[in-house]
Amino acid sequence: MVLQVALVTGAARGIGEAIARRLAKDGYDLAINDLPSQAPGLEKLQEEIIAMGRRSYICIADVSKENEVKNMIDNTVEALGGLHVMIANAGIGRISPGPLGTLESWDLTMATNARGVFLCYKYAAEVMIKQGQGGRIIGASSVAGKQSLESHTAAYAASKFAIRGLTQAAARELGKHNITVNTYAPGPIDTPMSKTFGLSDAEISAVKEKERKMTVLERIGTVDEVAGVVSFLVSSDASYVTGQTMSVNGGMLLD
Repeated sequence: MVLQVALVTGAARGIGEAIARRLAKDGYDLAINDLPSQAPGLEKLQEEIIAMGRRSYICIADVSKENEVKNMIDNTVEALGGLHVMIANAGIGRISPGPLGTLESWDLTMATNARGVFLCYKYAAEVMIKQGQGGRIIGASSVAGKQSLESHTAAYAASKFAIRGLTQAAARELGKHNITVNTYAPGPIDTPMSKTFGLSDAEISAVKEKERKMTVLERIGTVDEVAGVVSFLVSSDASYVTGQTMSVNGGMLLD
């Protein structure tokens, strides 16, 4: 099986950007996705990918919207000639006060983190099955998808648990097509996403220090360390790995 084209959602910054850059170095042509507001980041990343000698295609889309996901994948196939690796990385996080947070926060978080990953898995799988070449589908869970760690993040934890269940179900269903399905579960990683939880810089620093002390390596991880795990999961070395959630958490949870 020759894997040539990868699509990474949420690629304009943070973990998604690092994954796209790493896969380009690994020899993949890249379709990179994010929201319209993140277009400048995608354009800069595209320049880097092309400079590495790889082809690149920008897909502006909201992964929570079915028609946009379907069009994103169809356009990737048309622009780059196929789809062999789907990295459903896009996600959001919110701190929502009150018992278990607000319904608005629940709906918004689940729409992006759970529904968005489901749509990416579904439409990528349809293309991969049609191509008949197998493939790799990877989703973004979290340490919070194995054990909820912070207060007021019920929706976030639930969405990341959902991705693990979806990944196992998809692995069982798609294995006969030689499509592996796995997910990565980062712990404390230094990314811009920390700011989307609505915390002040001081509060973010306090949380990171608390998380650092919870790891056995006693440090915050980097986006490149997550990208390295994803690189392995899409490689031929991981051809017999499916339905798994691989932790990248510095030993925050020893599972």
